[in-house]
Order: sequence, then C-alpha cells, then structure tokens
Amino acid sequence: MEEILKKRRTLQETMNFLAALSAGIEPILGRGANSMTTAAGRNLGRKFSENARRTGDLLEAVEEVRHILEANHCLWGFEPFKPKGQAELVTVNDKGERHLQLVFRDCMIRQALLRFGHPQQGSLCNMMYGFFAGALETIMGKKATLEIRHAGENACLKVLTVEA
Repeated sequence: MEEILKKRRTLQETMNFLAALSAGIEPILGRGANSMTTAAGRNLGRKFSENARRTGDLLEAVEEVRHILEANHCLWGFEPFKPKGQAELVTVNDKGERHLQLVFRDCMIRQALLRFGHPQQGSLCNMMYGFFAGALETIMGKKATLEIRHAGENACLKVLTVEA
C-alpha cells in the first residue's frame, strides 16, 4: 500500500507541474491551448487503445477505457450516472446519438488544478476529453465527444456522446 501511495504522490507532483504549464500557455495561446491539448489527448487515447477489445456497446466500451487507464497507471475514478427519472443509463436522441453521463470523482487533473489554484475546464480538462474521445473512437469505430456539464471541487459531471 505504501508503494501505491508513493507512486500516487509522484504522479500528483507531475500533474501539478502540468497545471503550472497549463496556466502559462493558456494566456499566450488562448483557445489554441485547448485545441492542442485535446489533440494530444485524442492521440494518446488512440495509441493506448490500439489493442483494446472492440465493441459497439457503449457501456462495454467505457469499461474497456477504464481497463486501458488502469493498465497505463492513470488514476481517473469515474462511473456512469443515471439522473433520477431517467429510465436507462444510455439514452438515444432523435439523431440516433447515444449519451451516457459520467461522474469523475477521483480525477488527478482536477486535484492538480485545485492545488495549483488554476480554474477547471481549461486545457488540461480538454486533454482528458480528447483521451476519452480518441479511445472510444478506436474501440467503437464511431466519433465520440465528452462534454463538461459541471466541474466541481468534489466531482465533475460529463456527458459522453457517440454518433449513430
């Protein structure tokens, strides 16, 4: 257990460095910083999921992303979320797009941003968006997006959308 905590502290220190870097590039690059980190995350998601099991089932695909993150020692604790009154975890809109809400409770990016005093929903959050989109596109063979609905101190709520 002590070894895991030591690795977690090392990772958190690295994430704190990234938060500082993010705070520096965002004012200089403006919206371009978000595009750069989204593209970097998407490429990483595609690379990490090259050998992942392919599936057309959204819930199975999300579980595969979880396995990919764990296999690569990435600490992002998330779970599907079903709001009260919603019948199923996965909903389908009139365009045939599938939606799944995800709650991120243990996010190393959020922790680094809060510790550094940098606001959420910036370039580092977009890196995670890119990672999920790239990994799901590889696993499912369909375009995916991850939209931030709420960014909070204890958890973030995001909506994962996969094209029909």
